[in-house]
Amino acid sequence: MQVYDAEKQAHRWIDHMFAAKSARRGSVVRRSRAWVDREVGRSLFEAEVRRRGYHLIETADQFIVVCHNGPIRILF
Repeated sequence: MQVYDAEKQAHRWIDHMFAAKSARRGSVVRRSRAWVDREVGRSLFEAEVRRRGYHLIETADQFIVVCHNGPIRILF
């Protein structure tokens, strides 16, 4: 039962994150790697970003999700 509750909570966190105004507008959302590992789990997080067709960038201790499936360009 506890595993099921943890999985439900992880999905709630993901739904909440992608319901943010910036995500809905196709902008970016940022989460710390520690938050992802603690609250959601990296594999579930990556799978959800991929399922939505978004881009995921890892830098230092942060994940940056570009909430659209268009091209991105890193300038320098």
